[in-house]
Amino acid sequence: MSRLRHWTSLLLELLRELADENAYRRHLAAHGQAPSPEAWRKFCDERLKARFVRPRCC
Repeated sequence: MSRLRHWTSLLLELLRELADENAYRRHLAAHGQAPSPEAWRKFCDERLKARFVRPRCC
């Protein structure tokens, strides 16, 4: 049963990382904010800007 719990926790951590939950927690910690709709909106805006607005070379 211990192995099942271990694999389940690994799977959950992977899903949290893929769903940006861990990145959101790190963002909140870095900015000293509490979870809120406004904080989520700011987090999403910053990620979209970093991904699509940044100029690419070649």
